[in-house]
Amino acid sequence: MSRPRVAVIVQARMSSVRMPGKVLAPLGGEPALRRMMQRVERMRTADRIVVATSADPGDDPAAELCSHWGLACVRGPLNDVLARFIGALPTDCEVVVRLTGDCPLIDPAIADRHVEAFVRERSDTDYVTNAVRRTMPDGLDVEVVSREILERAHREATSAFDREHCTPWIRRNGRVRHVTQTIDLSELRWTLDTPRDHEVISTIYEQLDSVDPAFGSTEIYRLLLRRPDLIHVQGQANPTPAERDRWCARIEEHLASPDEATP
Repeated sequence: MSRPRVAVIVQARMSSVRMPGKVLAPLGGEPALRRMMQRVERMRTADRIVVATSADPGDDPAAELCSHWGLACVRGPLNDVLARFIGALPTDCEVVVRLTGDCPLIDPAIADRHVEAFVRERSDTDYVTNAVRRTMPDGLDVEVVSREILERAHREATSAFDREHCTPWIRRNGRVRHVTQTIDLSELRWTLDTPRDHEVISTIYEQLDSVDPAFGSTEIYRLLLRRPDLIHVQGQANPTPAERDRWCARIEEHLASPDEATP
C-alpha cells in the first residue's frame, strides 16, 4: 500500500492580543513565520506545505510576504478556522498536519514521527497529537488528522469555539492516538505569544542558527543546560536559580531517556 500524501497546513494570522503581528516578529534577522516555514520545509513526510491565513486586511502583510518567499498561501475566514483549513487543503492529500504560526521552534523530526505514527495506525486512527496529553514543551505542538475526519468536523461542528479552534470537535468524536515522552517538560515555554517569549526565542536563534540552521529540540535542550537563564516556564516570569537547577536535572534526564518521543 502506498503512503498517503501529506499536507502540512500552518495556521497564521497577524492579530494577537498580547503581541500583535507576532508571526512577523524578527528572529535572527528573519520574520518568525519565515523561520518556522524553513523548519517545516525540513520535514521528510511533507508532500505539500500551505500557509492558511485570513482574508482580513490585517493579514495582508503575512500573505504578501508568503508571496515574496514563494510559499503557497490560502486565505479564508478570520475566526472560522475549520473553514479556512478546508479551503487550504490540497485536493490530492489524505493526511493533514496542523501547525500554528506561533511555534517557530517546531521540530521537524517530531512532526515526522507524528505522521509516521498516523500512517502506521491509520486503519483505526483519526487523529495523532502531542497537544492533549502534554509532555513536550509548549511550542512543539503537532496535530495530524485524516482528511475524512477534518471534512466531517467541517460539516458537523456548529459552535463558534469548535470552528475557531479547529480540532476540539475531532478530539471529542475521533479516534485519538497520543504522542508523549517519558519526562514531562510541558511547562517549558517555547511558543511565541509575549515579548518575553520573543526575547527567549530570539536568543535561541542567535545561539544556534549560525552553528546549525537545522537545529532541533535536542540542541535547544543542550543550550538550556549551558544557559539556564533561557529556561522559560509557564506562569513564571523569572524562575529562581533553584528552580532552574531542577529543570536542568529534568532536561538531563530527558536527554538520557531511550524513548525521547513514543506514540
